[in-house]
Amino acid sequence: MHGPLTAGLRIRVRGQVQGVGFRPFVWQLAHRFDIRGEVLNDPEGVLILAHGASVDPFVDALSCEAPPLAHVDAVEIADYRFDTIPADFVIAASVGQGAQTRVTPDAATCDACCDDIRGDDPRRRGYAFTNCTHCGPRFTILNGLPYDRARTTMAAFAMCADCAAEYGDPADRRFHAQPVACSVCGPTLWFEDGSGRLDGDALSLAVAKLKEGAVLAIKGLGGFHLCCDGTNPDAVAALRARKRRPTKPLALMGTEAHIARYARPSKQDWLHLRAPSAPIVLMSKGAALPDVIAPSQNRLGWMLPYTALHHLLLDKIAVPLVMTSGNLSGEPQVIDNDEARTMLADIVDGFVMHDRDIARRLDDSVLQTTRHGTMILRRARGLVPETLPLPAGFEDAPQTVAYGAHLKSAICLIKDGQALLSHHLGDLDDALTWDEFVKADADYAQLFDHQPEIFACDLHPGYRSSQHAAERGGDAVVEVQHHHAHLAACLAETGWPRKGGRVAGIVLDGLGLGSDGTIWGGEVLLGDYVGVERRAWLRPAPLPGGDAANRAPWRNLLARLDQAGMVEVADDILNDAPRALLRQAVERGVNAPLSSSAGRLFDAFAAALGVEGDQSFEGEAAMKLEAMAQRAPLNAEYAYPFADGDDGLDPAPMWDAWLGDQMTGTHPEAMAMRFHAGLAQAFAAKARALVISGEAQAVALSGGCFQNALLLELTVLALGDVPLLLHEKVPANDGGLALGQAVIAAAQALARR
Repeated sequence: MHGPLTAGLRIRVRGQVQGVGFRPFVWQLAHRFDIRGEVLNDPEGVLILAHGASVDPFVDALSCEAPPLAHVDAVEIADYRFDTIPADFVIAASVGQGAQTRVTPDAATCDACCDDIRGDDPRRRGYAFTNCTHCGPRFTILNGLPYDRARTTMAAFAMCADCAAEYGDPADRRFHAQPVACSVCGPTLWFEDGSGRLDGDALSLAVAKLKEGAVLAIKGLGGFHLCCDGTNPDAVAALRARKRRPTKPLALMGTEAHIARYARPSKQDWLHLRAPSAPIVLMSKGAALPDVIAPSQNRLGWMLPYTALHHLLLDKIAVPLVMTSGNLSGEPQVIDNDEARTMLADIVDGFVMHDRDIARRLDDSVLQTTRHGTMILRRARGLVPETLPLPAGFEDAPQTVAYGAHLKSAICLIKDGQALLSHHLGDLDDALTWDEFVKADADYAQLFDHQPEIFACDLHPGYRSSQHAAERGGDAVVEVQHHHAHLAACLAETGWPRKGGRVAGIVLDGLGLGSDGTIWGGEVLLGDYVGVERRAWLRPAPLPGGDAANRAPWRNLLARLDQAGMVEVADDILNDAPRALLRQAVERGVNAPLSSSAGRLFDAFAAALGVEGDQSFEGEAAMKLEAMAQRAPLNAEYAYPFADGDDGLDPAPMWDAWLGDQMTGTHPEAMAMRFHAGLAQAFAAKARALVISGEAQAVALSGGCFQNALLLELTVLALGDVPLLLHEKVPANDGGLALGQAVIAAAQALARR
């Protein structure tokens, strides 16, 4: 027979509450407030059964005092009746499978663990896999939910008696830290070269090689890095040559002292660098490092060490290190030991290996701080898989999956009023990246128990992501125009309600198929989640050679100068180019589609200012143009003019003004600034007018061109006092496109109900 029924509370905590020390936190609160019962993980989050006289302050403390890595979305309370009064408060075993809770991203090594690896305890002194509840791997080791050791890649490592005691002590900061380990029982680190494993301390051997100018592969959280001494130009040049990455900037890892010396971080930059996400942060250069790290750029990308291994390595070498993804340029990052030995053998002189498997590959996240807030350029390690709450009106949105773009691809899931934007996947033209895309689709669906009713994709039928949607979704596929998706991504991120009214969107990027069948890329749209109108655009110009124009800025210069009636100027500047052949193709409409692309206009103007050769990576010419302009004083008063014609915003007057500046010997940096200001003012005037007239309630800025912090600054300045919506947590580039596709498809479905 059961005892008397006893009143209590059933408390459901939703959010990022697994893998962050939430259950031991609840246990400690329960003892503080004399609460009896239990706490456990389940697919919905954390479940608490509580009995006691002080339940009200106990419940309040669940949100107010939550652990550092926790994010509490909701605390739901219901009555509960115990069969008997519990004798104590306990942490019960996890139950169920599937997921309605949030998974914690990987977190940088905390200060306490840094003290441990430099301390006196032989179990953790110098141990490269030291972690606790407040830091360490999460998503990169996770195989399933709920988040328990048995469902991670740490399952292969049985805890020693000391680790088991820490794991089982609710008062210890390693209580139920699933990756907990020490030198006695945890993963092992070693150094190897072509001859096999070498005897000795792995990091000491690695440092000796790095000091000799070697390039090494180092296994991190989400994959291998390629590493070399960042102060050695020959080593950096060797890394570039072997990786086949001739000019794209390389990231650096250094201590706070290194960053203070070699960069100019702002207070906000320091906050980002020191955050648990530990991203790469773009900052102005300080003391000189080899120019080969980031040719023709004013900024470098820096990150602090974010694992115990990285801290120990930097302690030993005492110089900043180049840390770039372990792959050939364009391919996905290597994560498996055998894969590394095969794929990286021709690139590196040695490997720092370990035997903890990586469950999924995650590149380092990249961001920059602008005068108008944070801008995420690549959303990956440390930021994924955080979810984004959808705006008001999406509470009943059907489960939706969206497959994003072809370049900078990512996947987005909608479920239970939340959006989950996947990590950066890359260029789907690459076969290995395509394999990763397909794996990620299955991985996220399984991990988050996602069963989509709607499959959203880009309007372009040639995108592999669109073809994948067609194969999976059949009649449930929703095709979304590229620039509408950019606008909607900005609306969703900033919380614009589903029925919040129309917004003017300035969307500037490379290329996207328009709803009229032409190629867009410089647009002012007016609309909402359900639909948009195209109200203004950059005057279309031919792309001579089609895709070749995306790689060769001079082709776009030829097209724009010819269009502006400056054929002789083009002949003079491009006298070695095959002009006649390309002009003939343009005249006949052969492989020369018209495009309103702002990105290609950036390329054209960069070529006009002397940026030569084909681009080795997307946006290279535009980045050089931005760096050039940033070396001039900020000047919005002297902006190159654009004409407002029937065929769109015409840059022909800009080219006339540029030619005049050329003749008077104006410095190229000033001309680059005037180009930015002119483009910003031309588009801002169109969008601002829509708000002033009452047709739009605000202006949203999106598209890859707005990764350009100077263009963003000048556009915001030109817009004046109108309400603004800007990206902060989701990339303005195609990495955020899947979010926009998902909310558009969901909004259209809700509108039909």
